[in-house]
Amino acid sequence: MSAVAEKVNVKPLADRVLVQAAPAEEKTAFGIIIPDTAKEKPQRGTVVAVGPGKKDEPITVKVGDTILYGKYAGTEITVEGQEYLIMRESDIFAII
Repeated sequence: MSAVAEKVNVKPLADRVLVQAAPAEEKTAFGIIIPDTAKEKPQRGTVVAVGPGKKDEPITVKVGDTILYGKYAGTEITVEGQEYLIMRESDIFAII
C-alpha cells in the first residue's frame, strides 16, 4: 500500500513538505541489474504531507503530487517503519 493512501502522523511546519522517495532503479534501460552499492539516490517522490506555508508564501504543492527534488535535498526520517524525506518547498524543482 502506498504512503499516500495511508494516514501519516506527521504534520510538517511552515514551508516544509514530507515526501516518500520513489524506489531506486533496479535495472538499466538495457536490462543490466544494478547492485545496491551502485544505485543512485532517487530524485523523484510523492508528497505525503505539507505544512501550512509561510505567512506571505502559500504552499504550491499538495498531497499526492509527484515531484522532482535535488539529489541531496531534505533530511531522512523514519515514521512507523516507513522512510521519508522532509524538505523545504524551495528544495523542490518541479511537479510532474
